[in-house]
Amino acid sequence: MKKLSGYILKYWYCYVFAIFCMVAAICLDMLAPQVTKRIIDDVIGEGKLDLLTGLLVTIFCIGLGRCVFGYFKELTFDYVSSKISVDIRRNLFRHIQKLSISYFDKTNTGELMSRVKDDVDRIWNGIGYVGMLVIEVVIHTAIVLWCMFRLSSKLFIIPIIAMPLVGFFAVLMERKLDKVYEDISEENAELNTVAQENLAGVRTVKAFAREKFEIQKFLSHNNRYYDLNMKQSKILIKYQPLFQFITKLLPVIAIIYGGFLVIRGEITLGTLGAFSEYCTNIVWPMEMLGWLSNEFASAIASNKKIKQIYEVTPELTQKENPVVLDKVEGSVEFDQVSLTIGDKEILKDISFTLPAGKTLGIMGATGSGKTSILNLLQRFYDPSEGRILLDGADIRDLTLNQLRRSTAPVMQDVFLFSDTINENVKLGNKDRITDEEIRDALYKAQASDFIERMEKQYETLIGERGVGLSGGQKQRISIARAFAKKAPILVLDDSTSALDMETEHQIQQSLKEMTGNTKIIIAHRISAVRYADEIIILKNGQIAERGTHESLMAKKGMYYETYQAQYGDYLGSLAEKASEAAPAHA
Repeated sequence: MKKLSGYILKYWYCYVFAIFCMVAAICLDMLAPQVTKRIIDDVIGEGKLDLLTGLLVTIFCIGLGRCVFGYFKELTFDYVSSKISVDIRRNLFRHIQKLSISYFDKTNTGELMSRVKDDVDRIWNGIGYVGMLVIEVVIHTAIVLWCMFRLSSKLFIIPIIAMPLVGFFAVLMERKLDKVYEDISEENAELNTVAQENLAGVRTVKAFAREKFEIQKFLSHNNRYYDLNMKQSKILIKYQPLFQFITKLLPVIAIIYGGFLVIRGEITLGTLGAFSEYCTNIVWPMEMLGWLSNEFASAIASNKKIKQIYEVTPELTQKENPVVLDKVEGSVEFDQVSLTIGDKEILKDISFTLPAGKTLGIMGATGSGKTSILNLLQRFYDPSEGRILLDGADIRDLTLNQLRRSTAPVMQDVFLFSDTINENVKLGNKDRITDEEIRDALYKAQASDFIERMEKQYETLIGERGVGLSGGQKQRISIARAFAKKAPILVLDDSTSALDMETEHQIQQSLKEMTGNTKIIIAHRISAVRYADEIIILKNGQIAERGTHESLMAKKGMYYETYQAQYGDYLGSLAEKASEAAPAHA
């Protein structure tokens, strides 16, 4: 992870310019009380009216200069903090994209959204407006104290006593706020997660009439968030009056004690007026300490959360000098592959060889490990034992980019982006796929008919912002996306489960016509794998049967039983009709 200081140093020249403008503006502010002193002592006290015009012009110039330098100071801080926040958010998102699938299995989407958006925004605030004020408070206070000391060493004692007192309360408050901010950040992530899950699964919620339960769950987190923010407010309102009391008391004591010194002749009335102005100048930094501590603690807490994400490293990495195949033909071999995740054994001793251009069918009950084969082939996970070969090369030796570009998967859980149908189909290779290839892929996936009935056809927005699609329509677009990619290996993971038999048959015909692709078809329906060159049946993560459709039917094992379960009634009705027709024919 690049440290926050590294981002700041990248734009050091901007910060130097901004701080220069800040110091110039502060110095101009410090000149104003000196002009006030001269007006009181020289113009009013000694009657030197000829000085008044020049002094008034000086005050105008000070105000104008203060505006110019203040403008460039704030503009520069805003520019730099915006650039840094963009860099932080970009790098954080890139890091998250590199993390392994196993990290996303145990991390909520809402939590990651909170880190990428809310926490980066707080850091942005911390290095922008809040950071600017922190620097300004330090420089402003130092210069004001120096000016006060030069005016009167005796009056200088008053702010010297008040400042440490305010600082003590500010540190005390910040320590109490630090823990509260961490809890607020965590609860914010939980709140985002609950809202995101509910909105993503709104159809399921309504279908099961779970609105009341989901509202209650959201309200429980919302109340917790409210309680934490109230806890923060209680800490603030406990200390804020102390800051205000001390800062309001400071100029009053200075005027009373200064008046006593004027009467004794130790200082002039102009000196007291200037000192009073400096007291007013030093009040706002002292009043800001509470709020600044509050905001800065928030930014620090957010930075800690982001650091925790950077501490997570990808479990799957590619070698420093990976193998790059000149051309991927598409032959796949699983050599005694086993997969264990945590304490759960998913696959055990899986071996098969699939030559380029051939088709493998994989069947099995739910949870038998079918989808895990796809996950291993794409290196979402690495096998616990054994190896997987692509064109004779261990996939762990290949680049992740070449490996994943070589496969065109149709996932079991269909996901379409909130974009046009065209853009969703082009996802596999946006730079290469033409409009003609998109139309052809959608035609082969039996999606053209329903798309062309839409008002905007292929430019129709789908997903959250566009038209809603049925499960079967989503599956067909997902299949078209895999077809359009034209990768050497095509993997269909239960990709026709939401389709009717006729549409499934038409898509299977399209698959038969596709030559040059290695195909892995994972399915529950025998109709999907019937014509595969080899079919393997998984049970409890192991290969229970393997062979062609004919040889597996002859064994009369699991495959045969599945066939009877799916087609038994149909075959029985045919046999019954045949037996009824036989006597009549005789």
